[in-house]
Amino acid sequence: MTTYRDPAAPLDARVHDLLSRMTLREKAGQLNQRMYGWDAYRRTPDGGFEITDALRAETERFAGLGALYGLQRADAWSGVDHGHGPDAEDAAALADLVQRHVVDSSRLGIPALFVEEVPHGLMALDGTVLPVNLAVGATWDPGLHERAAAHAAAELRARGGHVALVSALDIARDPRWGRTEECFGEDPFLAARLTEAVVRGMQGDPGERFAADRAPVVLKHFAGQGATVGGRNSAESELGLRELHEIHLPAARAGVRAGAAAVMAAYNEVDGMPCSGNPALLTGVLREDWGFEGIVMADGLAVDRLARVTGDRVSAGALALNSGVDLSLWDEGFTRLEEAVERGLVTEATLDAAVARVLRLKFRLGLFDRRRTAPPAPAGGTELSVAVARAAVTLLRNDGTLPIGADVSRIAVLGPQSATPAHQSGDYTAPQRPGTGSSVLDALRRLAPPGVGIRHARGCALTGDDRSGIPEAVAAAAASDLAVLVLGGSSARTPDTGFAANGAALTAVSEMTCGEGVDLAGLRFGAAQYALLDAVVATGTPTAVVLIQGRPHVVPDRAGALLTAWYPGPWGGEAIGEVLLGLTEPAGRLPVSVPRSAAQLPVHYNHKDTEYGGYADADAEPQYSFGHGLSYTSFGYGPPRASGRTVTVDVTNTGRRYGRSVVQVYLRRLIATTWPRTLELCAFEGVGLAAGERRTVTLTLDNELTGLLELRVAESARAALTAVPVRVDLRA
Repeated sequence: MTTYRDPAAPLDARVHDLLSRMTLREKAGQLNQRMYGWDAYRRTPDGGFEITDALRAETERFAGLGALYGLQRADAWSGVDHGHGPDAEDAAALADLVQRHVVDSSRLGIPALFVEEVPHGLMALDGTVLPVNLAVGATWDPGLHERAAAHAAAELRARGGHVALVSALDIARDPRWGRTEECFGEDPFLAARLTEAVVRGMQGDPGERFAADRAPVVLKHFAGQGATVGGRNSAESELGLRELHEIHLPAARAGVRAGAAAVMAAYNEVDGMPCSGNPALLTGVLREDWGFEGIVMADGLAVDRLARVTGDRVSAGALALNSGVDLSLWDEGFTRLEEAVERGLVTEATLDAAVARVLRLKFRLGLFDRRRTAPPAPAGGTELSVAVARAAVTLLRNDGTLPIGADVSRIAVLGPQSATPAHQSGDYTAPQRPGTGSSVLDALRRLAPPGVGIRHARGCALTGDDRSGIPEAVAAAAASDLAVLVLGGSSARTPDTGFAANGAALTAVSEMTCGEGVDLAGLRFGAAQYALLDAVVATGTPTAVVLIQGRPHVVPDRAGALLTAWYPGPWGGEAIGEVLLGLTEPAGRLPVSVPRSAAQLPVHYNHKDTEYGGYADADAEPQYSFGHGLSYTSFGYGPPRASGRTVTVDVTNTGRRYGRSVVQVYLRRLIATTWPRTLELCAFEGVGLAAGERRTVTLTLDNELTGLLELRVAESARAALTAVPVRVDLRA
């Protein structure tokens, strides 16, 4: 038996042996992920699958296949739906069919990596759709996210997939960006803790091999994509190195330390060079400084874009490889690597190093060994999706309107988001079967006490200024004891969406107001939504406004209560209904600051500690600050105590019902070698308390944190500004 085929041989020996047997053409093939997975198969008349000529041509091109993107992907761009795509019942069989062809096409029997999008659950037919990352950020609960990530990985592997593409590294610094929904928030510390959670959940315990129900993670996007100029997708990022390292790299570093198998190089540039051609970033920081040994994947068609720098695609591929990219995505540049070596643009040793990293991942997945049956699909996906949504619902304002009291017998459920589960999920969502999900209207009809009458009127659409439905909504509100007005946006794509070559939306159609390629100059909803809000509030009926959105929008404080649910998933209406009725406490906290208008931007809390002047024509402070979130009870914090790297504080539930507080520790650097920030989140912990209960909460500061610091414990960044400080000296 050859060494690389021997499961008992050391992993490095297997990689070295296989690499020594490969031709230059075969090596180049292992670094290519050229075709779309949905072009690799088609349905047969008997309901099965067959491979296509396109797959045969691709495997013949390189005598095998390095990786295949999106075999399971289903959406408006791929055109895959329940009529002809793989569902939960036959997806594993399709993956096995394609893999057998790949192995048979390879002289050395090298299998392919099957790479899938897992932005908020597996993006596949019948995959569990979870709330988007911004909702995960609002939970401030890494443990819950770890469980959700583990479920998504198990679904991926059950369907024959291998590698998960997961958004985690982008920091939301400009909410006009359509991909804000994919960010955990504006803060690097919060994002780092949640990135660690997704790596632990998906990959499991660190080790040489992955368990059958765990999947290697590709963390995206590396790095600084959240700082795009003007909030425009793929625009340049004007970042100094200190801003890059302080804000945009901590989550990536945390993911690497947690053992992430791969990262994806972003589209944006850093200091004039796109990330996929940036050796200072991909080799200097990632590999040399951090010791990263995994794979770097380029974002879709990013390698070919480098031809603007190099002059042609052959040299573009060479630049990316020399900079540290190991695996391309849909590019032609990497298909010409054999030519690049022959022309002396890249050495074979550099090529070998990249190929070795790809092969090593395949061995860690056990793809060369005896074919294993796919693990069973995990149960409980819907319950987990609701649990995340429930933890993310954030109460921003409340004058006593919520929770809905026993004296309310007539409820008007109004607004364009009140009865449409399809608009509750984020971008990168597969088509859902009819009847999937629960809207706010559905939930209130099911959960409201017997005898409560519920009226419904849509009022208006998500976009535009058509106000013809407002009179019906006003009549319903006027005849009710309470109006629940559900406003928001949508990332739902339709077949008539115009798509770019990489799948981003070229033109927003129908009611699409968010998602990749859907950037906004302002942060307002459609004009009719504001008219509907004004008209309903003017009836005098107590009103609770619910926002279902993928980015912070500007909404005036005109209603008695305001809560937000960042794209909570198909079943998010269930979670929102529970909170409205008081069956569940509002537990979420803002992962981003909410501006009063787009003219204020940026409004993130952790700006530099300078004497910021206000505006002569407007308030400079955000409408709601990072970390803000109300409960149906109240909490009291005792003075914080510090000892070394430990901070303790007594928290008391001073209200009449159970609630969850998120204890947030912020630091202010008193002495620093460079100009410090006003505040920096450095620890947090959620604590649930019964009415009257008091508990001592202990938080530990990161071992790398140094200096003379002032710590403030509070329930939001704004509250931290006036909280009682405690000084800590962590100087060596």
